[in-house]
Amino acid sequence: MMLQSGPEAANRLLSFVNASPTPFHAVQAAAIRLEKAGFRKIQEKNDWERNLKGGDKYYWTRNQSCIVAFTIPSNWKPGAGVSIVATHIDSPNLRVRPISKKSKMGYLQVGVETYGGGIWHSWFDRDLSLAGRIILKDKSGAFNSKLIRIDRPLLRIPTLAIHLDRTANDNFSFNQETEMIPIVGMVESQLNPPAETPVTAASSVQANHHAALLAVLSEELSVAPEDIHDFELHLYDTQPSVLGGLKNEFVFSPRMDNQFSSFAALDAMATFASSPSFSTAEGNVNCIALFNHEEVGSVSTTGAESSLIASLLNRLSPTPGAFAQSIARSFLISADMTHAFHPNYAGRYEDNHSPCINGGVVIKTNAKQRYATDAIGTFLVKKLIERKGGKVQNYEVRNDMACGSTVGPGLSKLGVRTVDVGCPMLSMHSIRETAGAHDVQSAIDLFVSFFEGFSELDQSLLVD
Repeated sequence: MMLQSGPEAANRLLSFVNASPTPFHAVQAAAIRLEKAGFRKIQEKNDWERNLKGGDKYYWTRNQSCIVAFTIPSNWKPGAGVSIVATHIDSPNLRVRPISKKSKMGYLQVGVETYGGGIWHSWFDRDLSLAGRIILKDKSGAFNSKLIRIDRPLLRIPTLAIHLDRTANDNFSFNQETEMIPIVGMVESQLNPPAETPVTAASSVQANHHAALLAVLSEELSVAPEDIHDFELHLYDTQPSVLGGLKNEFVFSPRMDNQFSSFAALDAMATFASSPSFSTAEGNVNCIALFNHEEVGSVSTTGAESSLIASLLNRLSPTPGAFAQSIARSFLISADMTHAFHPNYAGRYEDNHSPCINGGVVIKTNAKQRYATDAIGTFLVKKLIERKGGKVQNYEVRNDMACGSTVGPGLSKLGVRTVDVGCPMLSMHSIRETAGAHDVQSAIDLFVSFFEGFSELDQSLLVD
């Protein structure tokens, strides 16, 4: 059977994910897309709020690992609400330790730490490489942070042969500290290593990592190894994100949770801000916020519980009265992926809340407030989806299972009305996840509808 070409929006998603092995790279890719749509970069330390006017489009980043973008409507004034789509761009992965140098029986190994709640057995026997950011000293003596990505496989976490563990297929268990250490090469490859640079400065990392590994990083950046003063390096799967299935109805990919939602929010913002609708838009400021560290609690300076959204609301409405009005008029869609029905594990789902891939956007509800959804949010999302002719699904976890969470509950502490939505996927937190190729456009449509029509819709809903 000939494979059909996939949905155009899904192909744009592939490009975004393949360019974004880390949150740093995702922020960079998002900034490039926003600038193409006419957004101007600002910095938090500057006094930009004094010069806001209708038709403006801005974005800023914090610590290279989160990004906020917003548009100012034609009739804007302080006290206006903010319509926010909030996502996260981090995913469970492995990260290189500050002192990573390990070796055993001729193998060069790299010490790593787990980040988030990954399905760690899926990282075994994969072609892994490194990406992240490096602190470099330039020729002038100044220091800067530069992104790096090694495009070829460097590392591998090998499984133990079945002959040496006949129970491996019964229950594949392992010690994350001692049995999940990647190999990066052989000691023999360093029989004639370059002369070691004397380590004298406290900021030097030369003694903490294999010289061969530092040589690969320095070669990639065309710098001397001694110019590398620190880094944050993530392991990632070199197999690219692709469309799959008989009719290319699936996305087989790393980092669907939650680069899928992040891309949809970004694409919707860029699409709306480049459309005729933006020039005549009234009502709320429209905003997207792509956060970091959701997988470990959102409590960092770049996470959802940081000052990012509160700072934006304060700077748009600096007086106490205007700020209170803005909170009351605002609305936030927390967008994170949700669990699709798994045909091999039907007993893991509540009978009436089993979303299907490519079945449309899912409203996520939990009475214990692990999701921030209520009837008001559900109604508004359904009406917004109706405007684009889309479909709605619902998800609630079984009573005998624990429920995950999102950025929504933390952000709702601001007092802004909040709803949790997502698109369904399989293998969440695996190194290779499965999402729906047609759901990409469904998510984009919801967010565009939100930016275009929320203020008008909200005026028709009377709730004290």
